[in-house]
Amino acid sequence: MRKKEKGFSLIELLIVVAIILIIAAIAIPNLLRARIAANQSSAVGTLRTISTAEQNFDSTYGIGYALTLNQLGGPIGAASCASAQMVDSTISVGANPQKSGYQLTYFAGLNDYGVGAVPVGCAAWGKTKFSVNNIPVTFGQTGITAYCIDDSGVIRFDGTGAAPGNPCGTSGLNNLQ
Repeated sequence: MRKKEKGFSLIELLIVVAIILIIAAIAIPNLLRARIAANQSSAVGTLRTISTAEQNFDSTYGIGYALTLNQLGGPIGAASCASAQMVDSTISVGANPQKSGYQLTYFAGLNDYGVGAVPVGCAAWGKTKFSVNNIPVTFGQTGITAYCIDDSGVIRFDGTGAAPGNPCGTSGLNNLQ
């Protein structure tokens, strides 16, 4: 009498591996699309946050819009014209900060908000306008759509992922609905 051997045959193992590979081939592209969609939603949310912070900065300090994103955020401490604490350090530190696979580029307007003496406690007048671009760091992997916002508060988009013009309002891009 022969003893029955326990375990799986090579054919059975190959079938299981093939099934796992088929499931992975279906799931991975969906996972990447979901990640891109999440990054794009975060990019739009970040622009809305910056726009709201700019409006608050202008109404709080009365000097116009911030000169830089760092001025809207700044190091932790007492809020001031130079460090308003209105946005977190993720989007206010560095020349072109990155968040959720998107890179922010801030453009201050050309014209100063006021003339003459700068209000007490502030280093300089703010600007009458601002514009912010938010573009994918790696097109097709972190996002496929570029976004921008300006002092009008309207978010615009470019489906090719190219950097929008400055200012955003004159770029000719479609409004986000």
